[in-house]
Amino acid sequence: MKKSINPPGVRQPFGNYSHGLYVPPGASLLVTSGQLGIGPDDVIPRTVKGQAELCFEAIRKILEEGGMSFADVIRINGYVTMREDFPAYMEVRDRYTCDPLPVSTLLVVGGFTRAEFLVEVEVTAAKVL
Repeated sequence: MKKSINPPGVRQPFGNYSHGLYVPPGASLLVTSGQLGIGPDDVIPRTVKGQAELCFEAIRKILEEGGMSFADVIRINGYVTMREDFPAYMEVRDRYTCDPLPVSTLLVVGGFTRAEFLVEVEVTAAKVL
């Protein structure tokens, strides 16, 4: 069973994530590439929220194809191009997180392969067998 680790003496997380997450031996692992906010129809929403929703929905489909769900996600790495976009990104991210909360990193980056991309998300999932 996965176990959230937020020890005493370490400031509690700023949001809905764990500082550490123990995954027992023998778990299956699935790692995604970074998913950008673009739909299968090549439409790119103009907002971080719209793009983040596409990122997480793409990840959901990848997880399902691998026999997993967001309940199996142990790590989320998010990248946005503007600090002001943190709240919109986190609002979407928090809809997809499950207990025990995954570990999470969110970075502000200079940009992506195309200027219209505002967010990219990648996850690591582990399914306890």
